[in-house]
Amino acid sequence: MMKSKSLIFSVILIIIFNSINAQNKNSKAPQSIISKSANIKKYYDLKELQELNKGQLIELYTERMKVLVKTLPYIALATKSGVTMVDLGIPVDSQNKKNFENQEKAIEDFIESMVSFQTNIMPYSDKKNLITAIIFYESTLKSWYELRESNE
Repeated sequence: MMKSKSLIFSVILIIIFNSINAQNKNSKAPQSIISKSANIKKYYDLKELQELNKGQLIELYTERMKVLVKTLPYIALATKSGVTMVDLGIPVDSQNKKNFENQEKAIEDFIESMVSFQTNIMPYSDKKNLITAIIFYESTLKSWYELRESNE
């Protein structure tokens, strides 16, 4: 039963990721340095997290990990999605495009591997540890957003 849920969850994530990726590649507009999908829809407090089941917590944990992975490599360049190479004055030449494409590919590969791992291994994690990790990831992101806003 748990394996079938994990498999379904993995397939859904792959479909979503592939559709987002296809949309990004089909766009003629300059590509954002930080992925537009690198955001959190809702932040949770401890009480709300404690009321969620482990499957829901794993989804939140995975979502937050994705945001961190899509954001951290670029925080010295851009502070929010929508900023492009042109906006930063980075020459849009073949080498710089290739560098960004290689980085994006590495991130995509890592996320795919990470989601596979989390789908298969995180169900064994302790619920309290998942909650602690989610709170940590959220507080890290909130701190970064606050610093970003104070520097603007």
